This record gives sequence, structure tokens and C-alpha cells, in this order.
Amino acid sequence: MKSRFFSKAPEGTAVLFFIQIFATLGFAVLYSTLVLYATKHLNLGTKEATALMGVFGAFNYGLHLFGGYLGGRFLSNRNLFVGGMALQVIGCGCIASGTLPLFYVGLALFLTGSGLNVTCINMMLTQRFTSDDPRREGAFLWNYAGMNVGFFVGFSVAGYFQATESYSSLFIFATLGNFVAIVLATASWKTLRDRNTPLLEVSPNKFTTRLAAGIAIVIGLVPVVWFMLQRPGSTETIIKGICALVALTLIYLTITHADRREKRNMTAYLILTIGSLMFWSLYQMAPSGLMLFAVHNVDRMIGRVEIQPQWIQNINTVCIVIGGPLLASFFTRMRARGWNIDIPKQFATSLLLMALGFLILPVGIKLAGANGLSAFWWLFASYVLQSIGELLISPIGYAMIGKLAPRQYQGIMMGSWMLVTGLASLFAGDFSGMIPEPTGATAVATNPGYVKLFAELGTGSLVVGIALVVLNPFLRKLITDKAEGEPTAVEAAPTTVGPAVPAGSIE
Repeated sequence: MKSRFFSKAPEGTAVLFFIQIFATLGFAVLYSTLVLYATKHLNLGTKEATALMGVFGAFNYGLHLFGGYLGGRFLSNRNLFVGGMALQVIGCGCIASGTLPLFYVGLALFLTGSGLNVTCINMMLTQRFTSDDPRREGAFLWNYAGMNVGFFVGFSVAGYFQATESYSSLFIFATLGNFVAIVLATASWKTLRDRNTPLLEVSPNKFTTRLAAGIAIVIGLVPVVWFMLQRPGSTETIIKGICALVALTLIYLTITHADRREKRNMTAYLILTIGSLMFWSLYQMAPSGLMLFAVHNVDRMIGRVEIQPQWIQNINTVCIVIGGPLLASFFTRMRARGWNIDIPKQFATSLLLMALGFLILPVGIKLAGANGLSAFWWLFASYVLQSIGELLISPIGYAMIGKLAPRQYQGIMMGSWMLVTGLASLFAGDFSGMIPEPTGATAVATNPGYVKLFAELGTGSLVVGIALVVLNPFLRKLITDKAEGEPTAVEAAPTTVGPAVPAGSIE
């Protein structure tokens, strides 16, 4: 099935799939190991480690906004991607040293690179499709599956080295994986060239000036990130403030946008983005709050094998790798038969699945044995439900940008979409800070705290999911490809009028 898909896909789609696999390895290792490495090797406290994890996610995803703006304006997307991967390689090497000072240096280098280059892959993929190309959604689902192949390998290797706490070898492995991504991108340099970006339209002199400015911005970000990583409390406040400013900016751009069709689509984007914030705030608890729950309150023995914490996250990757292509094929068949499977329905369903994933955990805790340890299968089921929800919101969200974003805002809206995940990471850190302190306590003693937290979070996701279900008809009216001059009933409302450039002129 893969070969048939790529044989019909635009040039560059296949190589981006394989680049995505290797580009993900370093992030997978750090994402799954940071809290354990910080507490077991660097001797940081649990609260400090979970706060650092929240800031890690916020920077990684938040810097995607910078990547969306720099790519195609100051640096080509392929240049920015390779430069970011080079920073990741150096950063992993520093972290492998095992000392606290170099840990912060390496983390700053890694996060700057990772934060800037992920948007580049999505933009390079987006640029290969016209707005009405039905293959775009499938391409993003395939690429998302490639990302999760990288996660699967990274999580598996991380769990293996976690058993012996061979962290230096683990980070060297991550370094090598990221280097392979650079080799693949360099080998396909001409294939991955930018298409129809603002940078291609400037004069040679302005091109050189923008290139120098872009490099200076990338290098200058490293010490800023290094400084803020060591002050997670203040950093969290600043990032939340930045997110609020970005939200206000997008609202202003939407209200003042001239094209009515684009304005309607941008309004739908804002509503769906708000809904996605709830989903990602719970999803980002996997490497912090849910991991601590798994370590201290779940029976991880399957027969004679103890499931390592990082391996639990592979439940998600397996579901994504298998489910991504199957879902793409399923959507194609159902739509061919006339089924209306649209973006609002997919988003609402994802939130309802996330709600169910959290609401079954208190049930598992209530049915725990005398030692207070929940059966592993409850956590397994929760991850499966969350993963199906992820397939309905994450790759669909990336593909949504190509449909709803006007050409001049595509990079910014792609970055903003990913910035939401960064903000969600901070909220996930806040939620994880509410969990009972595991040190010196038994599972029986901490279980009531988990029951309360999981029930409240699951209920919150349920409420937002139901709200999106109710808003589905309104959102379907906003998301339109009708040409100007074909007004709908929704256009009569001054806050919802507007059309959208077919994302076919995508950069």
C-alpha cells in the first residue's frame, strides 16, 4: 500500500516520510527520558523535573511559531531544517556528557533546533500539493506514521538503556539518528526546494540580508533558551503571555481580513484551535503525570517481563503507525461512498475519545488489588483511546492549515497551531503538579488523588467535546470553498463573514 501511495504522490513526499523517521529519534529519546534522567541521574526533585518537562514541551512546540515565520522568509525551509538538525546533533552530544551544566547547554541547543525545524517539514510537505488535491490528507497521515516509527524506535531504545541507566549511550544513539536525517535531506536537496515562498521573490541583495538575519536569529535564540530553561517558573509565565499575544494577533488578523471566504475559514481555525488546546493539555501528560502514575501506581509486570516506562508510550506509536495508513484509506473509501467525514466531526470525536481515555483510569484504580496497583490493561486502554483521538486531530490539523490558511498566513498559522501544543505542555505540567507526591508514599495512599484528578480532566475534555458537537453545523458553514459572491446564511453575521484562498497557492 505504501509503494502505491508514494508512486502517485508528488515528488519529495517519499523522502520526507523517511526524513521524518530519523528526525524524530532524538526528540523521542528526550521526550520519554527527560523526567527519569533528571531525577535518577541529575538528582533533581520530582516537582522540578516535571516543571522542566513542561518548559521543554513549551519551547519545542512554541518555537515552531518562529520556524513558521523564518522558513520561507529569512531562510529556505530546507536550510532551516538542516541547520536545526545540526543544533540537535550538537545538543545531544552535550547531554551525553552527563553533567548538569552541559545538560542545560545541550538542552538549549536541542530545543532551538527541534523547535525551528519541525514546521519546515510540514511546510515542505504542504508545498507539494494544491488546495484541492485529495492526496494531501493522506500524505500527512503517512508522514505522521513516519514520525511515529521514529518514536517507536526511540522509545524502545530508551527503555532498553533505562533498565541499566546507560544514559550516555542512549544520547549518543539519538545523535546518530539525527545525523542520518541531515544526510537524507542533503542527498535530496534539489527535490526539497521551496515553492512559491516570499523569499523566492526578493532580490539577490535582500536574499543575502535575510539569510544573514535568519542565521543570527537562530544562533541568538540558543543563549535565550539556555537562560530561561534554568528559570522554569518565570519562563512559564512569559510563554503563556506570548501565547496570549499570538492569539490576540490571530483574532485581529481574522477580524480585519478583507477576503470574506478566507475570513470564514480563519474563524473556523480559531474555534478548532481552542478545542485542540484541551486535547493536547491532557495528551502532554504522558511523559510526566501519566509516567509517574505508571511507575508508582500500576502493576507493570506482564508475565515475567517488567514493562519499562518508555515502552508504555509505544502503545501510542504502534496505534499511530498502524492506524494512520488505515485511517487514510478508510476516509478515502467512506468519502467515495458519500459519507460526510469533515474536520469538525473529527475534532469533536478526538476530544470525546480523550475524555473516555481519562475517565476509565479512575475505574481501574477503584478495581485495584490490596496493594493499590491498577492493572496494566486500564492504562493500555487509555493510551489506545488517546492515540485514536490523536490520529483524528494532529495530522488532520496539519492538513487543515493548507485548506483554511490564506497564502500569506500559512507559515504563521502552522506555527501557531504547533504553539498551541507548547502551551498545552505547560498546562500538562500544571496538571502533573497536582498529582500526589510519590516519594515515601504507597499506591493506596496516592490513589484517591489520582482518581480526583483523572475524573476532573476527563470531564473537562467531555464538556469541550460536546460543545464542538453542538457547534458542528456552524463550523461546517464557516469552512467553505465557495467563490466570492456566493453568500451563505452565515455571511450575514459580521463576525463570521469571509472566504478562503484555496490553499492551492501554498508555499
